[in-house]
Amino acid sequence: MGNTIVRMSGICKRFPGVKALDDVQFELKSGEVMALLGENGAGKSTLVKILSGVYTRDSGQMEIFGSPQGDLTPKTAQALGVAIIHQELNMCRHLSIAENMFLGRELVGGLFLNDREMEQEAGRVLSELNIDLNPGDIVGDLPVSKQQMVEIAKALSTNARVLIMDEPTSALTSKEIGDLFRIIKQLREQGCGIIYISHRLDELRHIVDRVTVMRDGKYILTEDFHNISMDEIIAAMVGREIKEKFPHVTCEKGEKIFEVRNLNAGKLVRDINFELYKGEIVGIAGLMGAGRTETTRAIFGADPKTSGEIFVEGKEVKITSPETAIRAGVVMAPEDRKKDGLCTKLTVRHNIALPNLDWLCDLFSFVRSAKENTTCAEAVRNLKIKTPGVDVDAGNLSGGNQQKVVVGKWLARESRVVIFDEPTRGIDVAAKVEIYNLMNQLKLQGIGVLFVSSELPEILGIADRILVMCDGRITGELAAEDATQEKILTLATRFEEKFLA
Repeated sequence: MGNTIVRMSGICKRFPGVKALDDVQFELKSGEVMALLGENGAGKSTLVKILSGVYTRDSGQMEIFGSPQGDLTPKTAQALGVAIIHQELNMCRHLSIAENMFLGRELVGGLFLNDREMEQEAGRVLSELNIDLNPGDIVGDLPVSKQQMVEIAKALSTNARVLIMDEPTSALTSKEIGDLFRIIKQLREQGCGIIYISHRLDELRHIVDRVTVMRDGKYILTEDFHNISMDEIIAAMVGREIKEKFPHVTCEKGEKIFEVRNLNAGKLVRDINFELYKGEIVGIAGLMGAGRTETTRAIFGADPKTSGEIFVEGKEVKITSPETAIRAGVVMAPEDRKKDGLCTKLTVRHNIALPNLDWLCDLFSFVRSAKENTTCAEAVRNLKIKTPGVDVDAGNLSGGNQQKVVVGKWLARESRVVIFDEPTRGIDVAAKVEIYNLMNQLKLQGIGVLFVSSELPEILGIADRILVMCDGRITGELAAEDATQEKILTLATRFEEKFLA
């Protein structure tokens, strides 16, 4: 590690009704990877947005490469060598890789854009990072993992020397994560300082030099990664020791509540058969592209199915759309909760009420305010949603609390089956435990719980029974007590011999 290239001290930032940052300090050195850790709402994103010019600070001092800095804009921050790669990728999908990399700073030859020179420069940056992509490829045609690599190349094409990565591995496979870590190590050797924000704490040991922990908008500690244990990091993040990372409750297995027979939909849902009983949580494991999300979407009616039967409490239900699924008591918390599960610009109240207007309204289609108030208050109380009130925009809540709002609107309907697709993606360790407790709560209430997860420790820690998928089929079923990561991965790579669970 080299000299200090970023120094922030006494940083304060207030939003209406919330003090997001309170006397925060932060340092980054050249040639190091600094993990910036904390729960959702700890202030991590606010801090790096001040550094990258998205927000201005209310007070405090900031130095970049030894020079004191006033209020920055994204353009001035970029000129100083600061680049940020957001968790939600910000690119123009209809443009090429080269066009995206030079967006806003296009190379011009006379009266026209110099497309050839931009493609050559983009190709040079991609080559230096060993990213095998053609600069002329359209970004929208690339998988998310490759788009992530393009974002990194775009940042480095601006000669960035301070690179901020916000949840960079949330949509990557294990091989792609390995490629990303290779690039990070390469950048570190070149003297680039990297701020790495992630809730996947097990990743840190591969790349991180130091950690800075924040909690409730305040600075807690900075320490060399090898001098602090994972339990100490988690305790610093949440302010208490989390004794059980995967809380699991046992209860008597009840009657069959849900069944899927011979479900087919597209190329990645083939002959799916399984049952779900009261008093159990069933996890669906598999590699990316195995058809897990596609299966849940077909069950929920979000994608058309070509054949198959679905039964709820012994009665066949015809699910042709999410509306018919909801009326049948089958609901889903989707993988992309912001895109498919929430109206982030509407309040918590409206998000909970919207799918329930059929019974919240009177005969004249007016919302019964008293019933709406009671329903929303019960959802907030029962699910322990952390919000100043039900009239706060859902987009202002942390990821874990947004997930609870998604579930809360369905529980108001007394749904019988709840499907979670990647329920803990992008949320912190304490919020994950709250989601696990929520799933256990549903299980104890006799509600069928089905969930998809790419994190094997999560599947092993929470599920009572595990279905494993490969290439669109269920290739095996494991009881929790018999399951191991090795057994799951063996079934998840069974491409030749496939059989029904």
